[in-house]
Amino acid sequence: QLQLVESGGGLVQPGGSLRLSCVASGFNLDGYVIGWFRQSPGKAREGLSCISPSGDNIYYDDSVKGRFTTSRDNAKNTVYLQMNNLKSEDTAVYYCAAGSPLVVVPVREFFNSWGQGIQVTVSS
Repeated sequence: QLQLVESGGGLVQPGGSLRLSCVASGFNLDGYVIGWFRQSPGKAREGLSCISPSGDNIYYDDSVKGRFTTSRDNAKNTVYLQMNNLKSEDTAVYYCAAGSPLVVVPVREFFNSWGQGIQVTVSS
């Protein structure tokens, strides 16, 4: 059974940083594109970033470009989302998801295995 588990969320002040991890079990991540998404109350789930299986190609949505960095360590079966200069509007539940290696943008419908999500709250 494919399973993804996010960790590293929590409460941080504006301007602060967090690093989320997405660990896979039951399968090897190195055959999948991994996407990062988030969802705030009352809003649709939005795609933030996705990284190719090799890590050579990374896409960022404009809302996080220059602040967030996605990386992966296939040996550890883990993908990371480094979030810097966090803003209150980054408050959301964050999800990682696995998709076909052909996927190049984080569109929700292209990803079929999801983590349970983790809360990130940016507040003073």
